[in-house]
Amino acid sequence: MATVALLGTLDTKGEEYAWLREALQSLGVQTHLIDTGSFSSSELADVSSTQVIEAAGADPDALRAHRDRGEMMGVMGKGAAAVVRELAEAGTIQALLAIGGSGGSSVAAPAMQALPIGFPKLLVSTMASGDVKPYVGEVDTTLMYSVVDVAGINSVSEAVLGNAAAAVAGMAKAYEARQSRTESVHKPVIGMTMFGVTTPACTEARETLEGLGYEVLVFHATGTGGRAMEKLVESGLLAGVCDLTTTELADDLVGGVLSAGPDRLEIAGATGVPQVVSLGALDMVNFGPLDTVPPQFAERNLYVHNPTVTLMRTTTPKMAELGRRIARKLAAATGPTELFVPLRGVSAIDVDGAPFRDAEADDALFAALRDGLAGSAVVVHEVDQAINDPGFGKAVAEALDQQITRAR
Repeated sequence: MATVALLGTLDTKGEEYAWLREALQSLGVQTHLIDTGSFSSSELADVSSTQVIEAAGADPDALRAHRDRGEMMGVMGKGAAAVVRELAEAGTIQALLAIGGSGGSSVAAPAMQALPIGFPKLLVSTMASGDVKPYVGEVDTTLMYSVVDVAGINSVSEAVLGNAAAAVAGMAKAYEARQSRTESVHKPVIGMTMFGVTTPACTEARETLEGLGYEVLVFHATGTGGRAMEKLVESGLLAGVCDLTTTELADDLVGGVLSAGPDRLEIAGATGVPQVVSLGALDMVNFGPLDTVPPQFAERNLYVHNPTVTLMRTTTPKMAELGRRIARKLAAATGPTELFVPLRGVSAIDVDGAPFRDAEADDALFAALRDGLAGSAVVVHEVDQAINDPGFGKAVAEALDQQITRAR
């Protein structure tokens, strides 16, 4: 029988969680209650709040003596993440459900984000109708707006929580069934990054990999796309990474709107997953509509990609810095890593006659990469083509296939 973990503050939300436990049991699933109440000692709990604090590596008595709500929420979130990750890895639970306001949601979020993509996770929150990025992160958390505050069972909360119970019960049963199907043979999965200006190369690489027997997941390199792909790497779900489009690094460096953060391009290397990397769309930094471009960039080479996206050409000094950063990241990789350098342009608009063609800036990128990777284990292919020229994507895909084949 599938088991749903219920995570929340059982001292303040005990009535609601007791109701949910009964609702889930009536739907044919078991429950496992994890108490994140700061001073709670609820008899409902299968994992006590003291155990959650200890899972975070903290001392329960000392933490409670501080009576610092912010500190307590941070520790509870860390401990809850450790607890649910261990339960999921052991196969003890098949879904996670949490309910709460801003505080409860902030504790539940790290636990949700600690679980792999594909593992059912549902958060019923008073915060679900606003900015939900802090709660979802880069995983497939399902959010449900509570409509009314989580304060007792009434006609509205009963309907909402009833739907939540039914939804998570169904997800848990389906997940358990998927996990028990040992006869299914899945294709190895590849993560790939793409942008509009690298689509031809990515399409060629994807079709080549699919022809070689892989399933290819394509991520739009919009910041969240890069982070989502690397979350899959971290979850152990990818056999390899075809990172053709590393443009998010330019946004992180310059201050564009599509940054994936400073750790982008490090997860595959840290986990040893085979990776082939290129320099797709590093010639550009992304902003919104033209009138949103910061004033200090008004005289720069700007290109209106569409009414909601304005691109800015990356300068020579910034390209050199990108080369240094990429070299450091790739040189630190613990697994097989190859870099494909398109010497005639890194995007569709960085070729001869196109608005972002700047050979000097590109050469600064290439030179910094050569210097930074000299003597490293990274295999560098300098290709006398633009990134979207026929054959480039195919070569990248075949190199990744060879890496994966050798690693088996």
